[in-house]
Amino acid sequence: MPVRVTLDALIVRKGLKAKDLAQEVGLSETQLSLFRSGKVKGIRFRTLARLCAALECTPGDLLDYAFDPADLDPASDDE
Repeated sequence: MPVRVTLDALIVRKGLKAKDLAQEVGLSETQLSLFRSGKVKGIRFRTLARLCAALECTPGDLLDYAFDPADLDPASDDE
């Protein structure tokens, strides 16, 4: 998947604890952990907006994109 979650780096830079961020945003620690690890297939814009507000950032600070031609293979969507 060419989209990578970079939330961990932002949490470290801001000197926050993931547990505190999850509480502020209204997510369970498990939900935030799944997002941080990139194991989710999507995120609601509302949740993304709350994360950005809490971290004083933009969505581009939470996500990164690195194109890989192998990601165009339809068989790779089954992961």
